[in-house]
Amino acid sequence: MAREPDATRQESFKRATTGVLRAIAGNAEVEVNFQPGPAGIAGKRVRLPLPTRALPAGEVARLRGSADAIALRLRHHDDAVHNRRMPLSREARDAYDAVEQARVEVVGARYMTGVAANLRAKLAEECEAEGYDRMTRKDQLALPVALSLLARERMSGEAAPDAARRVLDLWRQGLGERADHALDAMALAQDDQDAFNRAARKLLAALNLAEEETEAESENEEEGGDDGTEDSTPDNRDQESEGQSSESETVSMAEARPEAGESDDEEGPEAQEEESAGTDGEDRPGGPQARKERPFGTDHDAYKAYARGFDEEISADELCDPDELTRLRGQLDQQLQHLQGVVSKLANRLQRRLLAQQTRSWEFDLEEGLLDVGRLSRVVTNPLHSLSFKREHDMEFRDTVVSLLIDNSGSMRGRPITVAAMSADILARTLERCGVKVEILGFTTRAWKGGQSREKWVQDGKPKNPGRLNDLRHIIYKSADAPWRRARKNLGLMLREGLLKENIDGEALMWAYRRLVGRAEHRRILMVISDGAPVDDSTLSVNPGNYLEKHLRDAIRQIEGSRAVEVIAIGIGHDVTRYYHRAVTIVDAEELGGTMMKKLSELFDEDAAVAWERASAERAPIVA
Repeated sequence: MAREPDATRQESFKRATTGVLRAIAGNAEVEVNFQPGPAGIAGKRVRLPLPTRALPAGEVARLRGSADAIALRLRHHDDAVHNRRMPLSREARDAYDAVEQARVEVVGARYMTGVAANLRAKLAEECEAEGYDRMTRKDQLALPVALSLLARERMSGEAAPDAARRVLDLWRQGLGERADHALDAMALAQDDQDAFNRAARKLLAALNLAEEETEAESENEEEGGDDGTEDSTPDNRDQESEGQSSESETVSMAEARPEAGESDDEEGPEAQEEESAGTDGEDRPGGPQARKERPFGTDHDAYKAYARGFDEEISADELCDPDELTRLRGQLDQQLQHLQGVVSKLANRLQRRLLAQQTRSWEFDLEEGLLDVGRLSRVVTNPLHSLSFKREHDMEFRDTVVSLLIDNSGSMRGRPITVAAMSADILARTLERCGVKVEILGFTTRAWKGGQSREKWVQDGKPKNPGRLNDLRHIIYKSADAPWRRARKNLGLMLREGLLKENIDGEALMWAYRRLVGRAEHRRILMVISDGAPVDDSTLSVNPGNYLEKHLRDAIRQIEGSRAVEVIAIGIGHDVTRYYHRAVTIVDAEELGGTMMKKLSELFDEDAAVAWERASAERAPIVA
C-alpha cells in the first residue's frame, strides 16, 4: 500500500487535532489556526504550533498536549471568576495564571487517559528541553513554573517529571507552613474554581507576592461579582481590550504591561502602615502599592542607582553553555523557516537599494586608481597625454553603524521576543553584506523584584528615596565588529526560559548610546524595540510612580538633543511616539521585521539624497 504523502498527512493531522480540540472544549465554534511559534488562546481563537510535514513522534506528542491543554482551559475555566481575584503585580499574575492552568489540566484529564498521557508527555518534554535537570539553585527555576509544578503534584498525586524533581525539592524546603497549607487547600478545592482561586491567593500571600483577601472582601465579591460583568481588575480590563494571548507554555492569558505609575492613585492607609511598621512597599504583598505622584526637581528625586556594583554587562555566550546555546539557535532556525519569505523579500529590497547607492559615483582624472578606458582615445590621438585613472567614490552611509537595542523584559516572552530575534538576525546579515556594521544588544534585570541591590538597601536600614533597586543585566548578543557567522548562535539566547525579567529602559538607552558615540563611524543609528513603559516593581514601590519613565524621557531628550546618534523606536502594542521624536507603533509582533526594514530604508534614502547633494556641491568632477 502506497505511503500517504507528507503534505496529506500534515493536513489530516491538523484536521483531526482541530476536531478533537473542539470536542473536548465542548464548543464547535472555536477557531483553530496553525502558525509558527508557541500555542496561545484569546477568547475563542486558538493558535497551535505549525506542524512539519514529516510529523516526527515527539512533535506529534507535544502538539497534541498543547491542543489538549487549551481545550481543557476552554472547558473548565471561567475568565470572570478568574479575574475577580487577579493580583496586581506581574509576577503574582504569572503565578496565578500558571496554577489555574495546572488545575484545569488535572481536572480535565482525570477521566480521559489519552489526554492525561498527552499532557504528561508534553510536560516531561518541556522540563527536559528547558534543562531543569541541570538546575542546582532554586532561583534558576521561575517562580510561576515552580508553583505550577508543585500545585500539579498536590492536586493529581503524581510526581513531577524526573528532570524537575531535584530543583522542586529545593523549592519545597523553602515554602513554609502557610504556603504548604495553601497548596493542600488548592488540592481540595480543585473542582471549584472560585474556592481554588481563593486558596491560590493565600498561597501568593504566604510567599509575599499578593495581599491575602479579608473575609469582608470575599463576601462583597461573592455578592456583587456573580454576573461577571464588573469583576475585572483594571489590569485585566486592559488585557481584554488589547486582545493579547499568552505566549507562555502554560497557555495562560497574557498580561499587558502596565504603564509606569498606572495603578498609583493616591496614598492610603497602607502607606501610613508602611511608615509605622518600618517596611517598604516591596515587602508588602502584591508588589508596588498605591503611592502619590511627586513632582521631580528636588535633589532626593534625581535619578540614581542605589548600588551599581551588582550590575552586569555580559556577552550572550557567557550566560549559557554551548550545548544549550546550540539547541536554542536550532529553535530559532526552525522559526526562521516560516518568517524567511516575507522578511527576506524586504531585506533583499533593502540590500539592492544600498548596493545601488554604493556604486553611484566616481572620481575621474586621477593619477592613480583604475584605468579609465573611456578616455584612452585621448592618448591615441595625442601621445603626450598621460593615462587617466578613476576611483569609485564611497557614499557616506557606508561609514555607518546600526545598533539594535531589544527589550528583554518578561512581557516580551513568546512570540514578540522570537520575532525580534529573527528580525535582528536577518537585518544583521543584510546590512553586513552591504558593508554596514550592526550590533545587537538586549536589556533586562538579573532578578525579579530586586536583587542584590535591594538586599544591600535592606541591610543598610532602608534609607528613603534609594533610587533604582534592581541589578541591571545588559546583554551583548553581537558586537559591531563581530561578523554575523561568529555571533549567530548568541541570538538563540533570547528564547531561553527565565532570561526575561524587568526592564529599566532609560539606563539601557544611555548604555547603547555610550557604546555608539565611542565608535569611529560618522553615522550612528540606534533602533529601540520595546513593548511597554519601564517597569521594575522593587524600584517603583519606594520611589515616585513615574520615576523610571521620567528618567527614560530625560535620556531620550539628551540623546536626541546631542545629534550624535539618530534614534528610531518601534513599539509593539505600546505607543512609543509619546517618548521618541522618530517612532512607530505596531499592533502585531509579526509586523516587526517589515517595519524595521522600512524605517532603515527611509533613513538610508534620506542619507543618500543628502550625501549626493553634498558631493555635487563639493566635488564638481564627480559624476553619477
